[in-house]
Amino acid sequence: MGRRASAVNGALGHTGVLLGFVAALAGVTVIAVGLARGRSSTTRRGQVYAPLVLLGGLIALVAMEHALLAHDFSLSYVAANNSRATPWLYSFTGLWSALAGSILLWGVVLGGYATAMVWRFRRRAGEDLVGWATLVVYVVAAFFFGLMLGPADPFKHVVGAIPPNGPGPNALLQNNPLVLIHPPMLYLGLVGFTLPFAFAVASLITGRLDEDWQGETRRWTLFAWAFLTMGILLGAWWSYEVLGWGGFWGWDPVENAALLPWLVGTAYLHSVMVQQRRGLLRIWNLSLVVAAFSLTILGTFLTRSGVIQSVHSFTESTIGPLLLGFFGLVLVTGVGLIAWRGDRLHSVGGIDSPISREGAFLANNLLFVGFAFVVLLGTVFPLLYEALNGGTQVGVGAPYFNRFFVPVGLGLLFLMAVAPALPWRKTSVAILRGRLAIPAAIGVAVVVVCVASGIHGIEPLLAFGLGGFAAASAGRSLLLSVRGAYRVAQSSGASSNRAILSGWRGFVGRANGGMVVHIGVVVIAVGLAAATSFLHRTEVHLAPGQTATFAGHTVEFVGTRAVTSPSHSSFEAVLRVDGRGAFSPAVSQFGTGSATVGTPAIDSSWRDDLYLTIASIPDKGTVWTFGVVEQPLVMWLWIGAGLVGFGSVLSAIPGRRRRPTDPVSAPVPTRARPDTQDRVEVPAGSGPRSGPGGEAVPVAGGDPS
Repeated sequence: MGRRASAVNGALGHTGVLLGFVAALAGVTVIAVGLARGRSSTTRRGQVYAPLVLLGGLIALVAMEHALLAHDFSLSYVAANNSRATPWLYSFTGLWSALAGSILLWGVVLGGYATAMVWRFRRRAGEDLVGWATLVVYVVAAFFFGLMLGPADPFKHVVGAIPPNGPGPNALLQNNPLVLIHPPMLYLGLVGFTLPFAFAVASLITGRLDEDWQGETRRWTLFAWAFLTMGILLGAWWSYEVLGWGGFWGWDPVENAALLPWLVGTAYLHSVMVQQRRGLLRIWNLSLVVAAFSLTILGTFLTRSGVIQSVHSFTESTIGPLLLGFFGLVLVTGVGLIAWRGDRLHSVGGIDSPISREGAFLANNLLFVGFAFVVLLGTVFPLLYEALNGGTQVGVGAPYFNRFFVPVGLGLLFLMAVAPALPWRKTSVAILRGRLAIPAAIGVAVVVVCVASGIHGIEPLLAFGLGGFAAASAGRSLLLSVRGAYRVAQSSGASSNRAILSGWRGFVGRANGGMVVHIGVVVIAVGLAAATSFLHRTEVHLAPGQTATFAGHTVEFVGTRAVTSPSHSSFEAVLRVDGRGAFSPAVSQFGTGSATVGTPAIDSSWRDDLYLTIASIPDKGTVWTFGVVEQPLVMWLWIGAGLVGFGSVLSAIPGRRRRPTDPVSAPVPTRARPDTQDRVEVPAGSGPRSGPGGEAVPVAGGDPS
């Protein structure tokens, strides 16, 4: 590449980063002046800098991508993470394959969120709440663009002679196309938690402590949560397809860094409904929002400072202290503001009964947050121990995490089954019996069928039974919702087609999208329980032409072949499974490096997966050693992931807006006539469900939610 073009890439990239940084600082300044002087017009003008932040990030991104695709080795980042033999796909994904490029991606995504936010609230740009929220986003953007002007500069030039070639990306980052999707999904999720944090800070500063801001930002939180969820699940799939150990989650510190904000964010999405409906848990919800964003910054520190050893982490850098300092600033700011406004955050009422919708959500939150603390402790404990004991290193392995994960997971499955059937405030035994009898019977039937099929073990049987219970409960809620909307349309004289359309409209929305997500989680939980509880692992020693039988499968070693390409060279073993197909586990070498990586071959079906790897290649003779892992129901993990994604989309579609439930105690609802199982009597004046005279009002979907 010519020196002139190389200089253009560096200059354009630095210009873009500088533009993003200056725009963020200008936005902070203008909005701060407008807020301080009470000039809404000045505050409104501060919104125009968000597109400039995005523009600066995009200019830098385009410059870096051009440098990667054109193999501009005059830039240190390209020289260290690219080679002339790297295919264009992995040259493109090289942007987020190392430290400085990943910070650039963070800045671009944050600029996109900032621009979307100011456009969404453009008609309210002069309000203090929106102004403060935008200012907080600008502060976060200025920090990350500032990193790129200093220790995380992606456009730093090579000192001395420009190398003719580079080593290419890490071998694990160029042997599966999921590298194109998984990291951006994670960033869309992690960075997205900036917006609810910004509105939480704005509400505390302005004293707008009602539930309005929660409703306005719920969809932003849901978007971030959905992207993070899909990013984590895609990461599990990538690990399964690439790393060759036969698993999909190893409690690696970097995996945990993404899981922590997901756990807290999931808790928030549940408990925020209690605040919107009952005006409860205000301090708790604000604390969850602050914790979710704080944990994204902590995770960024863990993965980009070089303090932990992981196949996912980046090399050592000098930005660790800056990230840790910013994490402290975020935490102190959030906690300090909550403490400052604490006397105004107390709820009017309380939880009337633990056996209620809000009681179940609180229990759900305690499980999520408690497990997040367990994961956080297990992740940072080795770092604390090393710092306090003169560099002595210890490790926290999977047994520690699994010891807590299993009971927490079973508890969450139970709550997923029971919570959709619980009314707000209080309930009665008769109502619970009517709503949960059939789902509970289905759960028991699942356990009976499993035992009759020869499946044993307390934990998997509980997982399968509670999974059936939860899936049936969610399915019941979906059916009642669609049926209720269909019947309402019919009773109003609508045609059959319009009634069917109304039934579909009754299916979309937050509540039913949540039920689809629950079903997806159940599918994942059942697949996870089956795959981990009934995994079989062995090694077979075969020469070409020989066969071995394992877990009901026959593996035949056909022969070997060498595969070369400009980007890598591989030595493959050709295997047949059950007399069909050609599966080729391989050992490959990428770029100019000397390290080799193994690539598994997977025979996947709806019933089980047979996972094949090369364990060793003989120095002499013809007998090879192959690792073989048989796991049932692995495919259902990825099917469940698809259901979670679909449910998240449904949850984001605006549905019928619900009025809040009075935050006062209410009598236990009584059963209505026997022929209206899911009709609830509500005393006059006790809430928005009552008719003018206090009569019962039927609820579409059956549940008083």
